[in-house]
Amino acid sequence: MSEIQHGRGYVYSIKYHIVWCTKYRRKVLNNEVMRSLISILNTIAIENSFTIEEVNGLADHIHLLVKCTPQHYIPSMVKALKGVSARLLLKQYPELKTQLHRGHLWNPSYFVATVGEVNEELIRNYITSQTER
Repeated sequence: MSEIQHGRGYVYSIKYHIVWCTKYRRKVLNNEVMRSLISILNTIAIENSFTIEEVNGLADHIHLLVKCTPQHYIPSMVKALKGVSARLLLKQYPELKTQLHRGHLWNPSYFVATVGEVNEELIRNYITSQTER
């Protein structure tokens, strides 16, 4: 069961399942890059006052289970996660640029779905099972 949070004058439980892919689904997220990516994403989340509860992916995409407040705007969260992570990963692994179209790491689109209590465990299991490399 999701834990209920309390704000000033409101009570909430907000979680999102967010997925995005590499540009042209290029398989560039090897184990080392994925570890760095997860670390970067968690840092971005902390800096922006939301929590990544689960994160995993395959060589060409990433899944996140994000917990946030009603004040968080989904496009801003995703923009921060994708933009900062791309900049830092390409700086850390410059060889990735040669595998990507014009040096763009992420596809501009993304998937987001709200997570209710009924399907949260199902989504957690799905994200943690994304380990096939």
